[in-house]
Formats: sequence, C-alpha cells, structure tokens
Amino acid sequence: MVDLKKEYELLKEAIQKEINEVLESGIYILGPKCAELEHQFVQYNQTKHAVGVANGTDALYLAVKALGIGPGDEVITTPFTFFASGEAIAEAGATPVFVDIDLKTYNIDHHKIEEKITSKTKALLVVHLFGKLCDMEHIMQLAKKHNLYVIEDACQAVGTKDANGQFAGTIGDVGCFSFFPSKNLGAFGDGGMVVTKDFKIYDKLCELRNHGSVKKYEHASIGINSRLDEIQAAILLVKLNYLDLFLHKRQVIANVIVRHYPRFRKCQR
Repeated sequence: MVDLKKEYELLKEAIQKEINEVLESGIYILGPKCAELEHQFVQYNQTKHAVGVANGTDALYLAVKALGIGPGDEVITTPFTFFASGEAIAEAGATPVFVDIDLKTYNIDHHKIEEKITSKTKALLVVHLFGKLCDMEHIMQLAKKHNLYVIEDACQAVGTKDANGQFAGTIGDVGCFSFFPSKNLGAFGDGGMVVTKDFKIYDKLCELRNHGSVKKYEHASIGINSRLDEIQAAILLVKLNYLDLFLHKRQVIANVIVRHYPRFRKCQR
C-alpha cells in the first residue's frame, strides 16, 4: 500500500543532510529540530501550540491526562478505530464509552452521542478515519451544550480540512497525530504530535511528556517519557515540505482506481 523505499529514494539527499546535522550536533532529545518541527507544524495547521511526543498513542494518552481526565470519568469515542483510541482512555484510568458509527462515513454517528452522555462524561474523543473528518460542527455544538472537552484523533487525517478551511486536529480542544511510517506524514520509526490553541493545555502537555518535569530534576506531576527525538524530527521536517504534494498524488491514484474498478466507488462516500 505504501512504498517507503521509493519515498526514501525521492527524498534521500535532503533527509541524509538533516540526519547528519543531528549526529554532528550531539543534541538528540528536545533539541532544535524538534522545536522547529513543532513551529512548522503550528504554521501548517494554522493553530497555536504543538508538542512533539514519542508516538500517536502517547499523543492520545497525554491529551486525556492533560485535560485532567482519570478514574471515575467517562470518555465517549468510536469502536471503529485503531485500538489506541480506547486504550489511551483506559490507560488514563477513565472508561471508554462507545457510540456506533455512521455507515456512510464510518466515523462516529453524532446523532447517537447525546444519549450516551452521563454526569461522568468528561470528553468526546472523535476519530477522523481514513482522512475523512467527523461532523465537527455538530460535535462542537454538543460539547458546548454539555460542557465537554473534544479530543480529535487525527492520526489518519493530517492535512485534511473541513468546509470552513479548518485543519483536522485544530477544531476541538486537543488534536492528536501519529507519525507512524505508513501515515501520510510518516517518520522512520515512531513519532507523534499534540496540538492545541490553549496555552494551559500546552504547558501541561510539555510537563507530562517529560516525566512531569517543569524544570530539570523538579517534577510537578507524574508524567511519562514521551519525547520526539531529534532524528525523527529532522526527517519529518523534510517530509512536511512534501505533504501537500503527496496527498494530491494519493488522491489522483485513488481516482484512477475508482474509475477503473467500479466496486471501489462505494468507498468514495
């Protein structure tokens, strides 16, 4: 499905240059490449803050934790997603509550969410599956009505916009991305990113990804070790420049397949 060797051959020279810069610098964790990628990711997605983390699963888990969600709380999500969406909720000590999907989009059916909301519900964790956004307009209205957080699992939707031009992951309170190698924007290993427009959430995410540390050897909370390393950040800096082109190429190929193989046309819905 994804020819990573061919992609590497296309970008080999630029990627090797970036990697060599990291190796020669001797700075491998939370260095200038990660900071630059966070900056570039903010600019690309037209948001305010980005935090590089070790992988997409950690992005989801840290988002849940940064919002203060834990034991006794419930988070509504979809059952039709990769395991990590529900896993992150459970790992934080909260309970995932599943709402069925819309059979036209395979995303969470926003019409069925409200009936699952209880006094324990703290957030909606929605998944933009296969790069297709959920109905965020209705989901945000519902969240506002019930005073709920919205976490966007945009691990499969980097670069996708809604009808208003808002990027996936930037509409709710927190957006989570995966840089697993086969993603639209993939590293040469694991990697992830969390974005938010709220500085307090951003500050908490930075603390939690680094063992709960606010200052070296001073720990304000119990966090985890989830830092995007410099080599992966360097690789992603190169590939981010080609994201729009590669997304376009995928769309062109998909359209060719649909034209020549009618049985795939239902996948366009």
